[in-house]
Amino acid sequence: MANSAYRPAGDRHHVVVIGAGLGGLSAVQKLKNADVDVTVIDKKNHHLFQPMLYQVTTGLISASDVAPSIRQLLDGQDNADFINGEVTDIDVNGQTVTANLAGTERVVSYDSLIVAAGSNQSYFGNDHFAEFAPGMKTLDDALEIRSTILTAFEKAEMTDDPAERERLLTFIIVGAGPTGVELAGQVAELAHRTLTKKYSQFGPEAAKIYLLDGAPQVLPPFGKRLGRKAQRTLEKAGVTVRLNAMVSNVDDNSVTYKTKDGNETTIEGFTKIWSAGVAASPLGKLIADQVDGVEADRGGRVAVNEDLTVGDKDNVYIIGDMINLNKLPGLAQVAMQGGAHAAKLIAAKTDEESTADEKEPFDYFDKGTMAIINRFNAVAKIGKTELHGLIPWLMWLGVHGAYLSGIRNRAFAVAEWMINVFSSHRGNLEITQQQRVARRALDYDAK
Repeated sequence: MANSAYRPAGDRHHVVVIGAGLGGLSAVQKLKNADVDVTVIDKKNHHLFQPMLYQVTTGLISASDVAPSIRQLLDGQDNADFINGEVTDIDVNGQTVTANLAGTERVVSYDSLIVAAGSNQSYFGNDHFAEFAPGMKTLDDALEIRSTILTAFEKAEMTDDPAERERLLTFIIVGAGPTGVELAGQVAELAHRTLTKKYSQFGPEAAKIYLLDGAPQVLPPFGKRLGRKAQRTLEKAGVTVRLNAMVSNVDDNSVTYKTKDGNETTIEGFTKIWSAGVAASPLGKLIADQVDGVEADRGGRVAVNEDLTVGDKDNVYIIGDMINLNKLPGLAQVAMQGGAHAAKLIAAKTDEESTADEKEPFDYFDKGTMAIINRFNAVAKIGKTELHGLIPWLMWLGVHGAYLSGIRNRAFAVAEWMINVFSSHRGNLEITQQQRVARRALDYDAK
């Protein structure tokens, strides 16, 4: 049974922020000095810096470096509170949000709402692929994939069957966008550099890494020139890139894809990772269904107004991966700037002396896009400027280090990252017993 609607004591304007990712946290921090009370709701108790999550997956940095506690991040912001729970309902007419944590439910009333719930992995209608090829959206995903990769090496050491060893040492990544490229490069370095001479039954050259994508080039948003450079760098590192490859099936043992001419190819591999698409949080459609004239597209993104509000609900803002506005990309910068913009408009509404435009359109400033390929190699597209090699690699480190939340996390993550990059050592190669990894190990042993 739900509790009565909660709101902070006093009569200040109450802002509820759903999601403590980059966009949500940006909004909360922007409201620090506003005359409002803020309640953050997230189903996880930690903020997640997703741009560096793949480095947790491949052992370069530890999980704690990219996942600080939300309560610790809010420490010192007196007008902010946190509720750890999954949002199960939003009533935009009654102005309430319902959150649930392990059967305990709380209803929270709001005056303004910022929805920054982000996105989930999309399998383009083939959701059964998820059982065999997990995406990488959460800390649990990263630890699960890391354990799968390392378990493959351990099992390859134990088997006497050459065909089975080859399957175990084959790693298949679907999706050649920034996440897929970064993952492929790091898996190649892990296999061919970090784990060199660590196993007696096989050498690092035995590991095969495949990167598949249905598009005709690697990193489509970066343009053809940088895409070709990234592909050549990956191939030099030992990654086999297959383009125009539409995945038609994924099972426990393999990935099957079709080429443009209709031919099918099957690659057998123990480790499959999906990074090919995203779908907005279903909370966006939940809101759109309650507002006249507002729709969510096939990917769940909501058509919002220029100021990021929804239809005639001028107190409901949606930001980041959840919006369909002016063809904005699903980038961290869009979420962060959107969160800051929504917070600025709410602060203006609650400040009687403010002369700011409370309906000011969101004006996204494109700061460029970067992706690391492998050690000392990255690509960057900043306006019309295209960079490849060491300089964008250093830029990537500087930018991402600066955006990590918390001084401690920033210092520890950058230091650990630099030590591991400049040596062949990676200090975060624990196999943890995520449910899927443990089940697959049991299934394997039962064969």
